[in-house]
Amino acid sequence: MAKSDNRGRRPSKNYKGGDPKKPFGKSNAPRPKQETAKKKSNPDEIRLNRYIANAGICSRREADTYIAAGNVTVNGKPVTEMGFKVKRSDDVRFDGKRLNLEKKEYVLLNKPKNFITTTSDEKGRRTVMELVSSASNNRLLPVGRLDRNTTGLLLFTNDGDLTKKLTHPKHNVRKIYHVHLDNNLSLADFHKIGEGLELEDGPITVDSISYIQGAPKREIGVEIHSGRNRIVRRIFEHLGYTVTKLDRVIFAGLTKKDLPRGHWRYLTEQEVINLKNIR
Repeated sequence: MAKSDNRGRRPSKNYKGGDPKKPFGKSNAPRPKQETAKKKSNPDEIRLNRYIANAGICSRREADTYIAAGNVTVNGKPVTEMGFKVKRSDDVRFDGKRLNLEKKEYVLLNKPKNFITTTSDEKGRRTVMELVSSASNNRLLPVGRLDRNTTGLLLFTNDGDLTKKLTHPKHNVRKIYHVHLDNNLSLADFHKIGEGLELEDGPITVDSISYIQGAPKREIGVEIHSGRNRIVRRIFEHLGYTVTKLDRVIFAGLTKKDLPRGHWRYLTEQEVINLKNIR
């Protein structure tokens, strides 16, 4: 019988090398696999793109784009290298502005009644801070305020720049309220509000007003960007109505969808980007 030719064939998976008839000796014993030494990570170091994301500038993916474009410096030197690591003590700047590593956090609450919008109360009344106490170890503060008996959307964050933007009148941050009145709103008063009123602290104009479709005429939708104290209630009180219920249903593009009363949630990355893009 002719010998089979094994040239060009690969050894089987179980082939260990050496003569299978010979017992293992020092020369042909299989060598134990050498474990590759794992490089210990330095807990004081963090990837640059993550540093930028934690500072609330943008997502990590977007940070890579900015890094490659030369928008970022570390200790005064431009860095364009992907995967570059920095220490927490490094001077990291984005477009010349030094970044703070504290992670920016954004929490949206659907506020119930009987909670006041303040960080503490000398009278012992319940505050909104109780409702979001488990959301973060950082000190989050409410953006603006809602009256004790006003319900709806309230944003909390430790991002001071965003807070200033959302509370400054020039940015015309959109707020929509669902208003319940003690009586039907007359068509004449409806038009008066739409045209603007003169209150004790100056004129006020709403951005839009509407009756709630399918609801009694005592339920009104009002869009307004003014941040004046109790402004929605005072508009209707000026015309002789009493606001029996007031609910903020939209704030700066954020809605109450899937957020029950008294509950909170973190903003999505896209929602944070949208807020930062408000002009």
